[in-house]
Amino acid sequence: MPSSSARSSTSSAPLPRFHNPAGLYDPQRFGYSHLAVVPQPARVVHIAGQGGEDADGRLPAGFDAQMRQALGNLRLALAAAGASPADVARLTVLVVEHSEARLAVFSRALMAMWGDAPTPACTLIPVPRLAIDGMLFEIDATAYLRADDALPSGSARLPSPGIASQATA
Repeated sequence: MPSSSARSSTSSAPLPRFHNPAGLYDPQRFGYSHLAVVPQPARVVHIAGQGGEDADGRLPAGFDAQMRQALGNLRLALAAAGASPADVARLTVLVVEHSEARLAVFSRALMAMWGDAPTPACTLIPVPRLAIDGMLFEIDATAYLRADDALPSGSARLPSPGIASQATA
């Protein structure tokens, strides 16, 4: 497959540019790209691992429900930073009791979330368990915005405690 980048280099284009170089298999059916290139300067947005908990902290039973909720949580976190899935360069996914069936469900969900846009670089890691009993799916993301993009109005900015205050917590 030839090297591809579906994003233009215009100033309005999202920062991550995705490539699937010749010599590597085509990962698109699994919902990811091999390379994400981000020109500088950029504002980096790190999204912590999002599980399937709803806003009240309830965790649904079942992989599919948790995955859908976690992807919804990811969208909310991105929006709070003024970002969208198109700004995501990298995903890390943790799956308990991973299987080809779960990979297929997740791949379809990623392709639906990104639509016709190229999907980000992604690593899926099978794990024996996650932080909360019954948690089956977790996803974190790194997104890039133009350095001059402002946070949307109403976005919460939490105070950054100093190292000394963290050590006493």
